[in-house]
Amino acid sequence: MIRIEGLHHQIAGAEVLRGIDLTLPEGGVTALIGPNGAGKSTLLSLIARLIRVQRGRIEIGGHVVGQTRDRDLARVVAVLAQGAHVSARLRVAELVGFGRYPWHLGRPGAADHAAVDAALERFDLTGLRHRFLDELSGGQRQRAFVAMAFAQDTPYLLLDEPLNNLDIAAARDLMTLVRGLADEAGRTVVIVLHDINYATAFADRLVVLKQGQVVAQGAPGEVVSAPLLADVFGTAARVEQIDGRPVVLV
Repeated sequence: MIRIEGLHHQIAGAEVLRGIDLTLPEGGVTALIGPNGAGKSTLLSLIARLIRVQRGRIEIGGHVVGQTRDRDLARVVAVLAQGAHVSARLRVAELVGFGRYPWHLGRPGAADHAAVDAALERFDLTGLRHRFLDELSGGQRQRAFVAMAFAQDTPYLLLDEPLNNLDIAAARDLMTLVRGLADEAGRTVVIVLHDINYATAFADRLVVLKQGQVVAQGAPGEVVSAPLLADVFGTAARVEQIDGRPVVLV
């Protein structure tokens, strides 16, 4: 479980998160959605301890962020930050292997190599393991980064806008794999998404942010509506139900 209490955060004197109280249960996929500047990535970065908690409390699986050693938290939560970059001349297997560092601390063993092999297979990258990153398509590269986070073998996985710059086929493939991490691998996934229809199609629950506050949360069918789109995103759009899921039509 991820429990957030009284979370506030300022950037350059401007309050970007205001009094966030949120409990995310174990299991499944939770999508953070909202307009640009709503605080989605900041919230994820605070949960991931990429930025320091200024005011409030975050607890992940019983571990309090800011009070637990980074090494211990790295064995509980893995994160793929927005726009992650590494050397283009890194090979795929080397990148995925970075996810094992919290466990081997620079001395990988048989279990670490096996975890990398399993991540490459799950993300359909085995045949690309020796390719350099700059030889991959955008979709393949993103799969490699998510595979790195998966190889970290943590119960919680945080992904910040992993669909950026992906075409529809690559985005659907990646979200299907992410869905499998929850359904088959038992991970708790929290993901920031801009496309509401991907969120409603693949997530179990949505958390909607506006101006640094949580304004709605729940199952997609309970949350997404034309009035919510008008209020949060400032746009008029139809919402239809297809196969039991809301779909935004523009």
